[in-house]
Amino acid sequence: MHRLSRLILLSLLLTALAGCAMPPASAPTAAPPANLTVFAAASLTESFGELGQMFEAQHPGVTVVFNFAGSQQLAQQLAQDAPADVFASANNRQMQAAVDAGRIAADSPQTFVRNRLVVVTPADNPAGLASYADLATPGLKLVLAAPEVPVGQYSLESLELAGQDPSYGPDFVANVTGNVVSYEENVRAVLSKVSLGEADAGIVYATDAASAGDSVRTLPIPDALNVIATYPLAPVANSAQAELADAFVALVLSPEGQAVLARYGFDGAP
Repeated sequence: MHRLSRLILLSLLLTALAGCAMPPASAPTAAPPANLTVFAAASLTESFGELGQMFEAQHPGVTVVFNFAGSQQLAQQLAQDAPADVFASANNRQMQAAVDAGRIAADSPQTFVRNRLVVVTPADNPAGLASYADLATPGLKLVLAAPEVPVGQYSLESLELAGQDPSYGPDFVANVTGNVVSYEENVRAVLSKVSLGEADAGIVYATDAASAGDSVRTLPIPDALNVIATYPLAPVANSAQAELADAFVALVLSPEGQAVLARYGFDGAP
């Protein structure tokens, strides 16, 4: 009987101790997976690709999905209610179009970088171009972006400035535009045609020329005739990921983000 009593007491003691034991700590809840959709100008492909990787490392579970295209195409898609969280345009005109469409709050765009224009030729420069003035050479095959594309708009503005300079002559603009064999939908299409030798020259951003490496040669455009491209950035007003959109914009504007952009040849915003 005493042995049975001791067993009962021991069982009761063990039960009591088990009841006092702390429950095991629960594992931290992982953030639910999320996609952040960024609409960005084609000229931002490499730099924003790196910034996207940086953002994903800072936000586990988040995947940055990019839509790179001409800014005019992106603005049109936004006007048609395409889902997006951030818009980075290569000019203010297309950003304003997104504002007018109600997809971007009027007070949210911020200039985050600037860019410059350059002339590019194939690596072997078959037309023997030596200066900006040579774009008026008869028979030259020139490729430009379409006028509604930011780099196309900037290119035509640059040509108009040259047309007002007596050293280029009164027929400069007409002679250059007469050499245009195609107008492309974005800056990367211009660069591709030139690097493949399908054109003698094109006008692109300095950053795009740098991304092409040795496949093209670069000719500078005089400072007085160059048009500085201004890039605005903003979160989309009806973003499904508003906090992440704000965080991505903050990364781009941060010293860390600006350093990435500078490494790809962009000039900082004033």
